Amino acid sequence: MNFQFIGVETKHHVTTIVLKRPEVMNALHPPASAELGAAFDAFAADDDAWVAIVTGSGAQAFSAGNDLKVAASGETFDLQWNGGFGGITNRHDLFKPVIAAVNGFALGGGFEIALACDIIIASENATFGLPEPRVGFVAGAGGIHRLPRCIPQKIAMGMLLRGKPIDANEAHRLGLVNEVVPSGALMDTARGWAREISECAPISVRLSKQAALMNLHLPLAEAMATPVPLTEIYQQSEDHREGPLAFAEKRKPVWKGR
Repeated sequence: MNFQFIGVETKHHVTTIVLKRPEVMNALHPPASAELGAAFDAFAADDDAWVAIVTGSGAQAFSAGNDLKVAASGETFDLQWNGGFGGITNRHDLFKPVIAAVNGFALGGGFEIALACDIIIASENATFGLPEPRVGFVAGAGGIHRLPRCIPQKIAMGMLLRGKPIDANEAHRLGLVNEVVPSGALMDTARGWAREISECAPISVRLSKQAALMNLHLPLAEAMATPVPLTEIYQQSEDHREGPLAFAEKRKPVWKGR
């Protein structure tokens, strides 16, 4: 698949998606968002792709969000289409893990893309914020809903209502970011996380994500008693049998992803 505004590579079960509009700090216009939607569709459908990493090209930005110059021209996004902004913010049925490797600015829709990922690795120069109210917008691609679910409500409301960003260390302190590393170590660290995830049975990883997210709203006892759609597939999978067999034979498991 040929892309103009992003790069995509799958290697060793890891799909790396790179936003490639550095001249506008990787801000997205509808064609770029459409390409991301197609890339996430392909990732979801590829049995050999177990983990995805999303990052931005250049050293300045992960993504500055919505391309306001394009927005000013009247071209708009349909957030219900093809996964929403960035191809992921409205994608609620992707249970393969996704890592955001945030280099530099993650603002507005860029931050919303990172919030839609499962894990965030940030470079020391990363900045996170939802400045939409300062330009007459709102964080409508999930930011106004995801942020208060990730950090204490009062802090989230302070960020949402003032539109002011926080740096990587503050994001890590608040629990928004899993790890902060020097810029030069960002992708190696993200790949390390992806490799460790890939050492686990893919069906176990997907079931864990599905159960955690789908039952998050339930009381604990009810959540534990509520099976999720992948449960039956997990119980009947080859990998579910391979794990105990490999342990008994004192060898590394060979996961097949089924």
